[in-house]
Amino acid sequence: MRLTKFTDLALRAVMRLAVSEQSEPLTTREVAEAMDVPQAHMAKAITRLRHLGVLEARRGRGGGLGLTGLGRQASVGWLVRELEGEDEVVACDGDAPCPLRGACRLRRALREAQEAFYATLDPLTVTDLVASPTGPVLVGLAGRRTE
Repeated sequence: MRLTKFTDLALRAVMRLAVSEQSEPLTTREVAEAMDVPQAHMAKAITRLRHLGVLEARRGRGGGLGLTGLGRQASVGWLVRELEGEDEVVACDGDAPCPLRGACRLRRALREAQEAFYATLDPLTVTDLVASPTGPVLVGLAGRRTE
């Protein structure tokens, strides 16, 4: 299974914000720069994460992005499911439906494999993802910020 770039960006943003809790809040621009991605792409991921309740944005002096309690303790499996949607690995229906769809064993096997993938991520939390050695590397990315 392959995650979309959007999900990858969102997960990296959550991880970066998880280690910035002790320091000053980061802006979307700063997170994008630390992850070396376009700000517009990161802004879309940040917006989706806000809608999921994973992070909050505060305006004004001392404002910035921060993880919510849900964001720190969210299951990575849940988060990936929410970001990726409920689409199946293969599209058997649609404009040109697969002629095997009524008797295909592959579709079920791929769906089970997809669920096994998510089940592997379910016990992990965002906090688990930023444990050492990852956390210190993420903190080091802050040095790339422009003031």
